Amino acid sequence: MSEARIAEQLGFLAEIDALKSVVRQSPLVDRSRRENSAEHSWHLAMFALVLSDDEAVDTAHVIKLLLVHDIVEIDAGDVPIHGNHDRQAVEARENAAAERLFGLLPDDQA
Repeated sequence: MSEARIAEQLGFLAEIDALKSVVRQSPLVDRSRRENSAEHSWHLAMFALVLSDDEAVDTAHVIKLLLVHDIVEIDAGDVPIHGNHDRQAVEARENAAAERLFGLLPDDQA
């Protein structure tokens, strides 16, 4: 691996640490506080791993999708599915966030 590739990958990994600071609307199960987006993504990935009994489902692919699905919230924020939101504006913010954030990775990973 080239140094430039590793630098891009490490830059992306450092940037997505910000997902821990995105506070979601949903609380933890014990209702003690609201969860952050990194906790949310991790917990959903664990659900997929633990509940994956169907051999027809590509569990590794599902887990990969769950781990990246909220990364855009670093720039776009958490937009709960329930609520009155300008869906086109939300989509535009999320697309811009995806371009910026995933654009930090090498082209073949972006």
